[in-house]
Amino acid sequence: MSRSTQLATVVAVLGAAFAAGALVYRHIAASRPEPAGSMESIALPIVPGVIVPKGTVPATLPDFTLPDLAGRPHSIHEWAGRPLAINFWATWCGPCREEIPLLHQLRRERRAEGLEVVGIAVDIAKDVQAFVAKTPIEYPVLVGEEDGAQAAAAFGVQELALPFTVFLDRRGRVLALRMGQLHEAQAKLILDALRDVDSGALDLRVAQERVAAGLRK
Repeated sequence: MSRSTQLATVVAVLGAAFAAGALVYRHIAASRPEPAGSMESIALPIVPGVIVPKGTVPATLPDFTLPDLAGRPHSIHEWAGRPLAINFWATWCGPCREEIPLLHQLRRERRAEGLEVVGIAVDIAKDVQAFVAKTPIEYPVLVGEEDGAQAAAAFGVQELALPFTVFLDRRGRVLALRMGQLHEAQAKLILDALRDVDSGALDLRVAQERVAAGLRK
């Protein structure tokens, strides 16, 4: 069995509880240490398939370092100070591949707002390099097998299913998490709220609740 197949199998087992797009979440055990860079957790509204349960999400962007496609290490904090969409994906994940054009579109449309998309491939570097050679990705891409999964866990998820996207404001505060393929209407709802938070027009907590209510519809 190839390493790529083994990795796909591991993540598939972790995501086995998510049938037909329905996602099941568990609280992080109380004894689990907080991710590096986080001093507290926040309680986001519970929206199945969209927001992880209360008390498991770090209040601010955790710190982790992963290599880019050339093998150079990058801290995720290199992109701090601007609104972020951190997208966890893999080359063998169909919905992940389908999502890439939308991420390109969002990055171009929200350029004036400073939005940056950072892709984190939970995959083998050579497979990602081969994929990007055929399907160029416009935004920064970092790569990590187990390390990539650990980076996702730093955002409070214990069972990872791909794709998985985290949205943060300019101050590095978590607005929303989406596990499952992102669609344009959902992205617009989240990014509009993110823009309003960054402009000072909307309180973060109110924005979180607005996003949750909108996604419930």
